[in-house]
Amino acid sequence: MRFISPKTDFAFKKIFASSEHPEILISFLNAMLYNGEPTIQELEIIHPYSAGSVTGLKDTYLDVKAKITGNKTVIVEMQVLNVAAFEKRVVYNAAKTYSTQLKAGEGYLKLNPVIALTITDFILFENTTKLISNFEFTETEEKFVYPNCELKLVFVELPKFKKELNELETLPEKWIYFMKNAPSLEAVPETLGSIEEINTALGIANRANLTLDELNDVDKREMFIQDQIGSVMKGIEIGLQQGIEQGIQQGIEQGIERGKIEGEIGLIMRLLVRRVGEVTLEVQTRIQGLSAEQLDDLGEALLDFRSPEDLIAWLESAAG
Repeated sequence: MRFISPKTDFAFKKIFASSEHPEILISFLNAMLYNGEPTIQELEIIHPYSAGSVTGLKDTYLDVKAKITGNKTVIVEMQVLNVAAFEKRVVYNAAKTYSTQLKAGEGYLKLNPVIALTITDFILFENTTKLISNFEFTETEEKFVYPNCELKLVFVELPKFKKELNELETLPEKWIYFMKNAPSLEAVPETLGSIEEINTALGIANRANLTLDELNDVDKREMFIQDQIGSVMKGIEIGLQQGIEQGIQQGIEQGIERGKIEGEIGLIMRLLVRRVGEVTLEVQTRIQGLSAEQLDDLGEALLDFRSPEDLIAWLESAAG
């Protein structure tokens, strides 16, 4: 038994936007938004999914839109790649969904809350280990929530989830495990199968239940995403290699420059010994701290030195 990845656009929408099985989306949303509590009792999928061909980069993000209990609208997005301005797009989609509720001439009382649920296949918030993060409008100092807070952003970062199958306890954990690991399963494990909605979702994701055209579409979409990831990784690899090469070249140049300076210091020290006698360790340390320009000046000035005091006086003048 093999399963398609819920992270591809075809599988995600086929599973969670199924008009025949709305209980799957209800269970999933209750898990992600309400910690598994049965807050959502009913929903209406606003845009039922109809399969389309692979057309381009837009297929790397996925959307499901539904009206849930409490006259709230939820938009769900599965994001595989961390593309430029992604965070802005999340806010834009939420704000656009909220504002387009009104028809011409309707008052603001017609507006209902919008929740944007985003599942990412990459770490978005490096400063926290939280798996699910919730954002609402709050007062910056006292942190109380804005009255009638109409917009809420919820993020689920899949890479932060590390639990194994035998460690799963809660409904959110089981759904997140399904999202992250379905393709690696060889059968329906009892831990997941005991949740009726997840068991149904696995049935939909079973490759044996797909048509040949659907399987070809899934394979193309998975290859497309992998190509995009490969392209990003190749860019990073090239950038790192260029950085290493540049660093090596800079290191060579700096080494050559430092070698010249040390050679000049050695010559100056030998000349100083001839002019004024032995130089103390403290004075040697001060000379080694001089710049290249100061060393050139010292090389000219030492010809006039008659005693160690002349050298000390010169160093004091250079330091001033």
